[in-house]
Amino acid sequence: MIQDGASWKLERRQYFEEQNSPSRDALRRGDWQEALRLFAGRRDAAMANAREYRRRRYIFHRVRIVEYPVTPYVQWEMHSLVQDGELNSSRVRIVTADQVAEAEKKQQLPEIVVLGGHTLYNVIYSDTGVPMGSIRFTDPEHVNSWERYFRSLYEIGEDISSYFAREIAPLPAPVP
Repeated sequence: MIQDGASWKLERRQYFEEQNSPSRDALRRGDWQEALRLFAGRRDAAMANAREYRRRRYIFHRVRIVEYPVTPYVQWEMHSLVQDGELNSSRVRIVTADQVAEAEKKQQLPEIVVLGGHTLYNVIYSDTGVPMGSIRFTDPEHVNSWERYFRSLYEIGEDISSYFAREIAPLPAPVP
């Protein structure tokens, strides 16, 4: 458990196969209203999580890269991310694929999590978006270089609230 620190998460894929998520299951069934209702139902738990982060003086930053057109998964996920941002359980910024195109000339950016500035996990997914594990790195230079990159993306990113209001809220219910 991290105290007096920060963590970073870079989300690049446009589709994940979330497991053990009733809201995600509702999206798969095409029940958009139920998916949103379930997000609203987790608000108290998210608030408790945010309170615990404040108690520990811990900040969780997320940089979410978005491609257009927005996939049903990303549209669904944005509802969770905007709630997290509103409750301060994480600080979320949105970056478009165009903004990382230079870094992706050879390959797409990986899914990365940096915990407390000391440990980096490169999370591995199947082609269908199912988590398959991760590769752990603890070399300070490697971890710090990714954290610096995350910070640079975070700085150019747009806050989830304004992005959501403009790009996501007006969308019709997604078709899975």
